[in-house]
Amino acid sequence: MNSTVSSLDWTIIVIYLIAVVGLGMAAGVRRRKGVRGGEGRNYFLAGNTLTWPVIGLAMFAANISTVHLVSLAETAYKFGLVFGNFEWMAGFTLILLSLFFAPLYLRSRVATLPDFLERRFNRPCRDVLSVVSLFSAIVIHMGVALYTAAWVLRGILGLPPGATIMGVDALMLFIVALGLLTGIYTMVGGLLAVVWTESFQTILLLVGAVVITVVGYVKIGGWTELAHTLASNPHPLAAVADSKVTWGTGNFLSMARTAGDPSGLAWYSILLGYPVLGIWYWCCDQTIVQRVLAAKDEKQARLGPLFCAFLKIWPVFFFVLPGVICVALVQRNAFGGAAPQTAADTYTFLITHLLPVGLKGLVAAAMLAAAMQTCSAALNSTATLVAYDLFKRHRPNLGDHQLVVIGKVTTVAGTILAIVASPLFGHYTTIFEGINKLISYVAPPITTVFLVGVFWKRASGRSALITLVAGMALGLVAFYVDWNGIYRGDFMLIAFLLFVACLAIMVLTTFLFPEALKPEAKPLIWEDWREPLRGEAHGHGLGNYRLAAGAVLVTFVVLYVVFR
Repeated sequence: MNSTVSSLDWTIIVIYLIAVVGLGMAAGVRRRKGVRGGEGRNYFLAGNTLTWPVIGLAMFAANISTVHLVSLAETAYKFGLVFGNFEWMAGFTLILLSLFFAPLYLRSRVATLPDFLERRFNRPCRDVLSVVSLFSAIVIHMGVALYTAAWVLRGILGLPPGATIMGVDALMLFIVALGLLTGIYTMVGGLLAVVWTESFQTILLLVGAVVITVVGYVKIGGWTELAHTLASNPHPLAAVADSKVTWGTGNFLSMARTAGDPSGLAWYSILLGYPVLGIWYWCCDQTIVQRVLAAKDEKQARLGPLFCAFLKIWPVFFFVLPGVICVALVQRNAFGGAAPQTAADTYTFLITHLLPVGLKGLVAAAMLAAAMQTCSAALNSTATLVAYDLFKRHRPNLGDHQLVVIGKVTTVAGTILAIVASPLFGHYTTIFEGINKLISYVAPPITTVFLVGVFWKRASGRSALITLVAGMALGLVAFYVDWNGIYRGDFMLIAFLLFVACLAIMVLTTFLFPEALKPEAKPLIWEDWREPLRGEAHGHGLGNYRLAAGAVLVTFVVLYVVFR
């Protein structure tokens, strides 16, 4: 093994991973000492004690992790800053979560979003969303996180793609080891373990990302030199067949691309398609929204997503930009002729070639642990869904202790399924493409049902169920067509077209199958979309959620003007 990491770095990595597992176990001990709300709510929702800083950090951590560090640097190495749109566009959907969805979730006091959908519509809708949420947690969140973490470990060890250890595929061996470590502390500690480890690891992950960016930025000589280098030299992948890279400062450093760009992300595709993906991911996905459901009160539930939105400013500079800097450094021969083995190795390459001994191991350890935190977040949401939406629903007399036991068994099963599903992402051109393509097939019907459901009181339960089933069927067809190479179009536009189809289905079937609004559903809709903007502000300055939301909106608009 041609490892570029010293024995000191490896010692730090091992100690750090042991510390993370220990912290998760300690959270389990703390949880059992009794937090308000009973054992079940304590295990799954941290006793509804979370405040906005913890909610914001935990949401950010559950989203970012190693997946984004590796995949955003990979896409940046190939296409430039354009995939940073997935970070900045999130700010707009987090405003929607804060203003329109979070208050309804908190008022309903639900433990899961399928539960919310049942109260708004009917039980069959809950069943469909439960199945989709389980798929999302196991495949999209956990599977990709394990795959990425294993890829990082392979890169740190200097193993080529396809390498084996004692006759076993190295990538699969690492996936199993990391999955087992994650399952242990999540099973013992519950959501409190997830939140504790997330908050700690996110801070360290950000510190490491900042260090890499600053070191690389200084090494290249600043923004002017970066732009000049990109414009004056061929891209390192330009000679690789079918690399589809773009280079040249006018395009590579731009967030807005025209039709036909090799990245496949024209500006109108992002404008139309991202809200479909983003509303599902940030407002309707159990793994992400569970932190909001665990909020102490409505004020904390509103401010937490807005704090997360401010944090989403930085990934473009600290996760995406390093990939662009790596291109320029390789063009300048800054590493003595060395370059990433593949675009997916970009971030690992920067760690091993830019950071000093000790810090190199710490950042690498943080990346591995961050992937584990994403898995633990998804495992906890999976356990919550199975306990409440499958077992509690059919056996309402189940006690809290029995629910926790079910949650722990689910954690073990979910870990095994995620390990099996993780190699799926090796099929796609980039890891990030794989994530978002899967989301683009899953999100449209759920986004439609939640949006229409909370803003249109006439929307009926039968129309919601028909939309969910028909939308999932359409998404499955789109996935089959893409997976088999029959047609691979603009996946963002495909997501938008699927959304339009789902919207048409829901409106039409609502008129065909009208239903009276259930009394228990009345608190779960907005009679007037301006209603949440008129409510009590609950605070001063940025503690006022309306002012904070306005500040987030203005900030992201300005960023897009600067980097258009």
